[in-house]
This record gives sequence, C-alpha cells and structure tokens, in this order.
Amino acid sequence: MGCPLHFFFRALRGLGLVLFYYAFSIGITFYNKWLMKGFHFPLFMTLVHLVIIFCFSALARCVLHHWQGKPRVVLGWPAYLYKVAPTALATVLDIGLSNWSFLFITISLYTMTKSSAVLFILFFSLVFKLEEPNPSLILVVLLIASGLFMFTYESTQFNLEGFILVLMASFLGGIRWTLTQLLMQKAELGLQNPIDTMYHLQPLMFIGLFPLFLYNEGLSLCSSEKLFRVGSVSPVLYSLLTLSVGGTLAFGLGFSEFLLVSRTSSLTLSIAGIFKEVCTLVLAAEFMGDKMSSINWLGFVVCLCGISLHVGLKTCSSKGNTSSLRPTSSKGTTDMELPLLQRNNEEEEEEEEEQEVLYWAQQQL
Repeated sequence: MGCPLHFFFRALRGLGLVLFYYAFSIGITFYNKWLMKGFHFPLFMTLVHLVIIFCFSALARCVLHHWQGKPRVVLGWPAYLYKVAPTALATVLDIGLSNWSFLFITISLYTMTKSSAVLFILFFSLVFKLEEPNPSLILVVLLIASGLFMFTYESTQFNLEGFILVLMASFLGGIRWTLTQLLMQKAELGLQNPIDTMYHLQPLMFIGLFPLFLYNEGLSLCSSEKLFRVGSVSPVLYSLLTLSVGGTLAFGLGFSEFLLVSRTSSLTLSIAGIFKEVCTLVLAAEFMGDKMSSINWLGFVVCLCGISLHVGLKTCSSKGNTSSLRPTSSKGTTDMELPLLQRNNEEEEEEEEEQEVLYWAQQQL
C-alpha cells in the first residue's frame, strides 16, 4: 500500500513541477511577444531582465549562505574574464537577438526556428570534442534541418529579417550551451549550482549587450514617450512594471528548470521540453492568429522526431557513461542544492541521477 502511494505522490509532484515549468517557459514567450507589440525596445527589455535576474540570484545566494553556513563561490578577476566572459557574451547575444526577433515574426516561426539550436549544439559539441561523430547524429541533423525547411516553406507569415535574427540566436545558442557545459564541468571554478552560474553571468552579459543597445535603441529610447519623454509618471511606472514582470518570468524559468530536474530527472525535462513546443504552437495558432499549413505542421512533426531522437541518444549515453556527463566536484552534493531541494532518506536512490542533471538543466533552451 505504501509503495504505490509513494509512486503516486512522486508522479503527482512531477506533474506539478512540469506545469510549473510550463507556466514560466510558455508564459515568457507569449508575454515578450505581447510586450513587443507596444514596446519596441527588445534590447533595453533584455537589459532590465538581466538586472532583475542578477538581483534575484544574489538574494538566492544569500539564502543559501545562511542556510548552509558557508560562503558562496566568488571568482577572481582572471578566471572571471577569461573563463566566464565568452559564455556570457554568447548567452546575452542569444537572448537579445531572440527578443529582437519578436518585433518581426510569429511565435510559431520563432519556436520552430529556435528548435534548430540543437543542430548548432551538435556542431559545436563535435568541434569541442564533447560528442563523437556517428550515423545517429547525422540522422538527427537531417530530420531537424528537413523539418525546419518544411515549416518555413511557403509560409504566409514568413519574415526574412526576423527569421535571420532568430537563426543567428540559435547559432549563438549552440555556442552558448556548449560553453556553459564546459564552464559547469570545471570543478575548480565551483559553478555547478545554476544560481551561482547566473549570478556570475549577468554582469558580463549586461556589459556585452549595452554597446549594441546604445547603437540600435539608445537615441530612440531617449525620445520615446514610453520612458523618458513623458508628460506624467503613469506611463513610466507602467513600462517599468511590465518589464519587471518579464524579468521575474525569466528568473522563474531558470529556477523552474533546476527545480524540475533536481526532483525528477533530465529525461523528464527533455520530454517536457518537446511537449512544450507542441503546446506553444497550438496556443499560438489558437490565440495569436498564427497560420500554419499542412506542410508546416508536417515539418514541425519531422523536427520533433529529430529532437526526440537526440534526447533518446543523450539519455542512453548518459546512462552508459554517467561520469562523462555530470560535473565533477570535490565538494559534497549539498552545496549544489537549494534549501527547498534537500533530500530525505527515502530519496537517496535518486542521487546518481540528480548529480548528472545539474549540468543537463543548463543545456535546455
């Protein structure tokens, strides 16, 4: 009686965490698209999000410090500039260009094109020798590339400028997640906890994006009635409020991913991500007026098959060679957990899997 009840509560908990992840992941996509309809400054929006994420990360680190009674990792300048800066630059350009593309393209085209990041992740994984070339990877690439071509073929809502922006973001996303994996696998840096990783990335991300913001949006934002050239305080407060909501969703997305994989498994997050793409496209067609033909839907199915195959291969590989996937650290696993995530005695059998997924969570888009 106790055993089935235990599995029931674990399944119920997993479902709740998946829905929690969906709320932030799907929510921020639709929210940013809605915001871009009236606020045409995606790079400034991204900068505000970075500040909010940094503040929440700093607060979370303080909570961890007081809970565990030991200081959090703080990198010195040489390691910070040479090890973290490349990851930060690739990350902020990925996010910035993704938000920028919302000015031009539909949610469905964004979702589909962003899925092509798997292609670039595989490419850079081969370049950095994180993956071994094999026929299965070639099949994954062909399926995803064919699906993307079919999805954009004769699309009535296709926009070349937005498509190029999000494709560039996907390319940078491949660099981003490969560098993130390398960063988190360096035990001497001590950045296995995603909270510490986000804390160290945000300042460099802000500095990296700020020049592009000044060049592209600086003058127009200064003369905009949304923030600076206003006749009353209400529009400014409204703009800051809407931007703050987006920043909170952005932090919540990262935290919900970490929470999901820490309490279930990396496979759960990967499968949830696939169904999330389906939910996003269905919701976009239903509520945002996105139009998709039969060949577009077929292309989406083909692309999902490629992504599913990639997830299956990664899962088999991680089970067969766990030590090569999870970050190695001389510290105990308690340093990698939030207070909410402390294990009890009944969950010790999940320890091996939960060590692996800290690295895997940072690879999700």
